[in-house]
Amino acid sequence: MTYHLRIADLPSSDRPREKLMTQGSRSLTAAELIAILLGTGQGPGKLSAVGLGQYMLQKLSQNQPDPLLTLRDITPEELMQIPGVGPAKATTILAALELGKRVFQARPGEQAIISEPSQAAAVLSQEMMWETTERFGVLLLDVRHRLLGHHIISVGSATETIAHPKEIFREVIRRGANRMVIAHNHPSGNLDPSQADLSLTRQLLAGGQLLGIPILDHLILGQGEFCSLRQTTTLWQELPQGD
Repeated sequence: MTYHLRIADLPSSDRPREKLMTQGSRSLTAAELIAILLGTGQGPGKLSAVGLGQYMLQKLSQNQPDPLLTLRDITPEELMQIPGVGPAKATTILAALELGKRVFQARPGEQAIISEPSQAAAVLSQEMMWETTERFGVLLLDVRHRLLGHHIISVGSATETIAHPKEIFREVIRRGANRMVIAHNHPSGNLDPSQADLSLTRQLLAGGQLLGIPILDHLILGQGEFCSLRQTTTLWQELPQGD
C-alpha cells in the first residue's frame, strides 16, 4: 500500500497551516504556501508536502531565476510534468494563482475617490500589471479626485513604450478630466525608473502646470508591485501641481 505523507504528519511547529493561523501568511515561505495547496506530498523519495513544494520550486527555477515568475503563466501540462503533481494538485495551484490575480486586480467602481497610489494601481493593474509588453496608461479624475475612467495611451515592446505628452493630454482633455495619474509597466518587475521615465515625467509635470491639469502621480507597475514616483522622487517639489 502506498503511504502519502501529509502535512498533519509533520511536527506541529512545522505545519504550514498552524503557522499561518498563529503567525500570519507572510511568515510562510513560498514552499510552505504551496504545501498548503498540495495537501499531501510524495514525488521523488516520498517527500512531505513542504518537501514537494520545495522540489517544485527547484524544478521551476531551472529556466527562470525566480520560480514565482514561472508560476505566473504556467500551464496545467507544465505543472504536471513535475513528479508528484497530478491533475488535482495542478488545478488547485492554478485556481489559487488566478484568485490571487483577481483579488489584486479588483478595482473600485466609477466615481470612487482615488486618494492613495495603491488605489490607482488597483484600477490600472488588470490592463498593465501582468503584461509582457510595456504599456502607458492614464487614470482620469475630476476636480474632487473621483474616478472618471482610464485609458491605455500606447503599447510598446517588452522593454520600451513610447508615449508623447501631446497624446496623453489630448485624451485627458477629450474626456473632460481635471486631474490625472499616469502609469506604465515594467514587464521585468524591476520598478526602478529609467532616465527616460524621469525625463517624460518632468515634461508632463511642466505640461500639467501650463494647462492647469495637475498630475497627481506617476506609477510604475510590474509583477504584483508598484512604485510611486511622487513618493520616491523630488519631481513634485520641483514642479508643483497645485493638487
